[in-house]
Amino acid sequence: MSAKPKFAHVVYQTAQAKAMRDWYCAVLDGHVVYEDETLTFITFDDEHHRVALLHPPIPMQAKTELTAAAHHTAYTFAGLDDLLARYVLLRDGGITPAVCISHGVTTSLYYCDPDGNFVEMQIDVFERPEDATAYMHGAEYAADSVGPAFDPEKMLEARRAGAGVEELCNRAWCVDAGLGNPLEVLMGPR
Repeated sequence: MSAKPKFAHVVYQTAQAKAMRDWYCAVLDGHVVYEDETLTFITFDDEHHRVALLHPPIPMQAKTELTAAAHHTAYTFAGLDDLLARYVLLRDGGITPAVCISHGVTTSLYYCDPDGNFVEMQIDVFERPEDATAYMHGAEYAADSVGPAFDPEKMLEARRAGAGVEELCNRAWCVDAGLGNPLEVLMGPR
């Protein structure tokens, strides 16, 4: 059996390097490890860079909602309290999610960076990958593979009031949120 790869980094080509740099440093609690007129390397852990920005000193057109590109990158937290703590930190810094979704296998907050790329901040709902796979082959997931949207403020309030992680990460908790179709946010203009 061959070795499994692990996430190394993502590179964005951008016409707005400073805004992208500042946003990723804030969202990922990262820092710049290298920057010149063409490249910026950002990390948030022991890797030399996790996010890179390619910004050559040439005129570039901004990305549009019709530009084909990567849809999002995802970053996992150890638990719901860590995810909600990052939500509060970002909210208090003026960065709020575009949509929050209870996928069933993950509880996810999707943010848009200054170029319109989605960044998913998530937790895994199942401890074991095989349990997540079994859920994806079940009736609930087959009926709605995206899942319902939820309000992170209501989740935060419920958690602070003592609601359990299992309850809050269950799709049933989110079903009647009345927040519309989250897929429209994920696929619409950013």
